[in-house]
Amino acid sequence: MDIQVLGAHNCESQNSRLISLLIDDVLAIDAGCLTSSLSFAAQQKLKAILLTHQHYDHVRDVPTLALTFTLRNAIINIYSIHPVYDALSTHLLDGKLYPKFLEQPPQNPTIRFTVIEACKVMQIEGYSILAVPVHHADPTVGYQVTSSDGKAVFYTGDTGPGLAECWSYVSPKLLVIEVTVPDSYEELARRSGHLTPSLLKQELISFQEVKGYLPQVIVVHMSPNLEEEIAAEIAAVANDLNSPITLGYEGMQLHL
Repeated sequence: MDIQVLGAHNCESQNSRLISLLIDDVLAIDAGCLTSSLSFAAQQKLKAILLTHQHYDHVRDVPTLALTFTLRNAIINIYSIHPVYDALSTHLLDGKLYPKFLEQPPQNPTIRFTVIEACKVMQIEGYSILAVPVHHADPTVGYQVTSSDGKAVFYTGDTGPGLAECWSYVSPKLLVIEVTVPDSYEELARRSGHLTPSLLKQELISFQEVKGYLPQVIVVHMSPNLEEEIAAEIAAVANDLNSPITLGYEGMQLHL
């Protein structure tokens, strides 16, 4: 399984992109920067997109990707929970901001949306997909993606603390997890459903208690202007846990 971090941040600039992961060129998780980071040829290789939740930085490129697909009479499969469908259909793809690609063209809509059921394994494009609820400001699921050879990655999406129950459902070799702000912003992080380095440490200790091991950890969704402070605190957490934790970056390539 080849995993590429297309976007690793929660804010966009010339040097940072909104969150998106790409697996084996065919499966995307979240759509913060799919069209801005992939060529048209690469976009056409996409078979399915898993969306964690409805916040704009995670769904932004759904309309622009749909336009590319509809101009080529192609279909893209999108999977997520019902609140995401509601947000797309009533806001981004409402016929005012962008065409109703969930309904158009009438005989064969560009977007084929499937509402998923949490904690139930689905087979999607040859992968076993498990959506697991996490703690965020709005309903959110993380995704464990398992390849045919048994290699598994779990991406939490946006999440706050309290993942012990979540850990009981997953057993990844690679954990991609958010850390949005440094420890000095802990009150804000808790209030908005995000993690800081110290909160991440608590969640990783919980993971080890539940699962008996620590996976490889990649941190994403950092606030770029606070990333230097986040990096220093993450290094301290990695040292305390005696386990490598790496900050993700745009274009990062991972292999399981």
